[in-house]
Amino acid sequence: STKDADPSVYALGFRDPQGMALSPTGELWITENEPRGGDELNLIKPGKNYGFPVISYGRDNDGKLLNNGKTQKEGLEQPVYYWTPSIAPSGMTFYTGKQFPEWKNNIFAGSMSGMQLVRLVLTNDGRVVFEEKMLRDRCKRIRDVRQGPDGLLYVITDEDNSEVWRVSPAK
Repeated sequence: STKDADPSVYALGFRDPQGMALSPTGELWITENEPRGGDELNLIKPGKNYGFPVISYGRDNDGKLLNNGKTQKEGLEQPVYYWTPSIAPSGMTFYTGKQFPEWKNNIFAGSMSGMQLVRLVLTNDGRVVFEEKMLRDRCKRIRDVRQGPDGLLYVITDEDNSEVWRVSPAK
């Protein structure tokens, strides 16, 4: 915490947050697009600096390393997880329903350039231990994912004539 910090700023150092969700325990998580790779999943804590543009696992739009390739600096937070090459993460949710007990508390995030739904399995201390890439066979940019009151997942695509998909257990 900085002595002269603006109390209205909860956290800083973000480039392009696209998804935001509260975990079942009330923690704030975001997915964030970084330039040309280095997309991030972050657990947001008050008063923390997540580093952009000082540190990044991405590249500038001209292809050059950001800040000479610096990925760490004392006082700046590391992402919980990052993607290189970029998947362009979008909306996200934590699964808390009963339809898929094996997915309980997993993160689901859309992916625009990756054209997939990403499932991330977390440990109790918030580390990603598994990533599953889903719905890639549909070849559609995924804008958002939400859990419905029925415990199923609903996905919306990103196109002029978008589609809404219901993800349900196989019968």
